[in-house]
Formats: sequence, structure tokens, C-alpha cells
Amino acid sequence: MSIRIVTDSNCDLPQAVVDRYQIVVIPFYINIGTKSYLDGVQMSRAEFYEGLPNFESHPMTSVPGPGTIIGVFETLAEEGATEILAIHIGGSLSAMVNSARLAVEEWDKVPVTVFDSGNLTLGTGLQVMAAAEAAAAGQTMAEIVAMLEDLSARTYCYAALETVEYLRRSGRLTRFQSGLASLLQIKPLLKMHHNDYDMERVRTNNGATRRLLELTEALGPLEQLAVVHTHNQARADALREQARHLFPDNAVPFSAEVTPVIGVHIGPGAAGFVAVQAPKAEPHPQEEGEPL
Repeated sequence: MSIRIVTDSNCDLPQAVVDRYQIVVIPFYINIGTKSYLDGVQMSRAEFYEGLPNFESHPMTSVPGPGTIIGVFETLAEEGATEILAIHIGGSLSAMVNSARLAVEEWDKVPVTVFDSGNLTLGTGLQVMAAAEAAAAGQTMAEIVAMLEDLSARTYCYAALETVEYLRRSGRLTRFQSGLASLLQIKPLLKMHHNDYDMERVRTNNGATRRLLELTEALGPLEQLAVVHTHNQARADALREQARHLFPDNAVPFSAEVTPVIGVHIGPGAAGFVAVQAPKAEPHPQEEGEPL
């Protein structure tokens, strides 16, 4: 049995991880004016973020259609895959999961399971990596999906934005709201967990950093903690230093520059965490005769 893993360019996994487990990453499209670019293939992250403030029109993103996804499935089947697991960005944020499900309806050469990560950036990527490790260890599809359901429920993403301007440009915030926020120097703080997303308003960058640390610390013991940013390595490094006490022992250090698919909406300068709660300890079964 050979289970192959498919994901999308939102996952933000290091190329070394993608190569090690032969993960197939399907790129989103970045559309700027009349031109379209494959995310991470025809436009680098540096090119995107450095150009973002001054592009002739604000970029938009789109998902690959079912035909493109079917082409990926075909290739994997030809390479010997007996099952395929497609893990994608949260369905509350993107149509990617639906596109993959439509592809599955049209193609049945080998079984394909589509899993909604309920998260974004490394919140998706860490699930993809865990699935790839489990597949390499010989676990069944049912075992891998059960593991992912548990992992997804324990994964949180928090990010402090530098400005509300890109939320406004992308249509996620009205012009009035963004103008008021700028006037009051409000820094949006975005939260994502299990397909539920929300935004807090914090007054300053220092306040946003404090709130990021509070939210992350409130999760309790962590299994994994990663730093993510949008073209602001200095802010990410400072955040990592301030959160040193929160990093679990022996955890693999992860940091990622967030894909333009998300950067379109939040702009450059943002930084935050992807945190995975440690599993809760199972209660010990009561021994016979033990008092209640």
C-alpha cells in the first residue's frame, strides 16, 4: 500500500520536508491585473511582498480547478499510489477543499480522501507533515485521518498585523472601518482555529505582541510552536525570542514566511504563531476497590 499526500501552496512547509516525503504541493494562482502567476513557482515571496504596496491593482487569488487537481491524481496513480490524501487550507477561508472534492467526484482510479485542515499556513503544513510521517510509517488511511482530526482540533494560529490597509484592499474590511482603525492606531490581531476565525483590535505593536503571547500561553503545554511572518524576519525573530519560554522541549523549530495567498489579505509586516496544544493526559482507569 502506498499513500501519497497532496496539499496546496498555503501550507508553507520547507522544501526539504516536501522533498523528503514526496508531498505534492498544488499552487494557488496570484492574479495581478491581467496577469496570473503560480504561487511559489512564477513569483517568489520576496517579489510579491516587495511589490505589494505598489502593484497596479491589488492582487487577487484563485484556486486551481478540478481538472488541474485530477492531473495531479493521475500522475500519482501512475507513480504507484494506491491511495491519495489531499489536505487543504480551511474551507472557511478558501474554495480549495471544494475544488478537490469536485475533482474526486470526477475521478475514481484510486481512492482519494479530502481533509479540511481547518487552518492556514503552518497550521495546515504541520498537519500535512504529520500525515506524511504517518504514511511513511505504514499507517492506514483511517488511522491517519483519525490522527488529523485530533491534531486539527489542537492547532491554533494567531497573527498581529502591521496595518488594516490590506484587509480593506482585499474587501475584508470596509473603508470606514479601516480609516477609523488607522486613526486610532489599531493593530488587528487575527485568530484561526478549526475553521473558526476572528479578529481582535489592539492599540499598539507592543500591545499586539503582549496579546499574542497571552493567547499562546493560555493554550497550556504545547506540542509544537512555530513563528510565521509576512516578509518581516526581524519581527519574527524578536517574537521568537520573547516566546522562548513557550517552546516545548525537543520540538523541531519551524519558521515560515507566509504565502502570498494569505499575504494578499494581511499585507507585509505581520507576525504570529502557529501553536499545537499538547494532548490532554488520559485519566487513569479506576482500580477495583479504589474509593471514589
